[in-house]
Amino acid sequence: MSKRSFAALLGAGTLVVGALTASVSGADAAAPHLTHLSGLHAQRVCAAPTAGHAACLSKVMVNTKGAIPMATTPLSSALSPAQVRAAYNLNGASGAGRTVAIVDAYGYPNLERDLTTYRSFYGLPACTRASGCLKVINQTGGTTPPATDLGWSQEQALDVDAVSAACPDCKILVVQSSSASFVDLGTAVNTAAAQPGVVAISNSYGGSDAPDSTYGTYYNHPGMAVTASTGDNGYKGASYPASSHYVTAVGGTTLKMSGTSRVSETVWSGAGSGCSTYNLAVSGASAFSTGCAGRAMADVSAAADPNAGGLSVYAPTSTTASSWSQYGGTSESSPIIASVYALAGGAYSNTTPYAHPANLFDITSGSNSKRKCPQTQWCTARVGWDGPTGLGTPNGTGAF
Repeated sequence: MSKRSFAALLGAGTLVVGALTASVSGADAAAPHLTHLSGLHAQRVCAAPTAGHAACLSKVMVNTKGAIPMATTPLSSALSPAQVRAAYNLNGASGAGRTVAIVDAYGYPNLERDLTTYRSFYGLPACTRASGCLKVINQTGGTTPPATDLGWSQEQALDVDAVSAACPDCKILVVQSSSASFVDLGTAVNTAAAQPGVVAISNSYGGSDAPDSTYGTYYNHPGMAVTASTGDNGYKGASYPASSHYVTAVGGTTLKMSGTSRVSETVWSGAGSGCSTYNLAVSGASAFSTGCAGRAMADVSAAADPNAGGLSVYAPTSTTASSWSQYGGTSESSPIIASVYALAGGAYSNTTPYAHPANLFDITSGSNSKRKCPQTQWCTARVGWDGPTGLGTPNGTGAF
């Protein structure tokens, strides 16, 4: 979404809301007030991709006038860091200072300021440039930022907050490409892979299916976990780079929590799934009856439903102002899974989950299509692998 169109939406109607006292636990115990909002619906923050380009896959909750309510405290319906870690049994796991890289397009001038607000509110360790925890560079590794785009800035806010929630002691590298073209984004991925300490790279964007013979060199980094979002439009066929042979394709779920207890986790209706017409299957996937001749997506999944499972995020609403909001989409699940890889501290391969499916929550209900699929498992959850959620969601770090 352009800055002009987003500003128009904000001008159309901004809701300032009060706070309700809510009890929280764990790392969230320092948060005295939470804001509850009703009557919201999800809206994507980036325009649809054009040929040769990708779109960010983040969705944000907005009011009936299409505006993000200017909340001064988190939404009570949004997942907190303590809930993310409890949902996926991540408490006690340590990132040990490993670095999770985020690759997105365009600049975000207030990234460090907003990240500080988020982490401070939830009692997470500070993560700043000065401390060496946070590093922000452009696609060639320099410090001159690219032009700002509000939608992609909101995407970056979701990504860094998701890493903070899942792996509070991970370092964060943000690499900002000059545009949303696959070439620029891919260049940024290569730059991220060359930075010391990086063990996982999250890509919360996608476009139409594409061949690894054209773009695969950007995502082929043995020994690193490279994750990519499968998309937010349900069963529509493959989306690149999630359809690459070299990445972990991350689908999405609807996650319901009661405090820090899991209530249910089902397929999110928007989770992308499909078969690549270009790329090879991931090693080990053939044993799970994917129904695809080649690359099937997803491999694994995590919370993505912006309504039920959307993450609490402190994100920009203009080039100068920011507010608390609730974000989702498979843009949420990709950085969560990248963080779980970092917590696991293992071999960082997209084949690893296929060797350890018992260490995942198998998602067995829900669908991402209202129509009958050519292959049922491409759209509908079942025991074992299915398209929307792959092998399932993290139950600790043993599958990674």
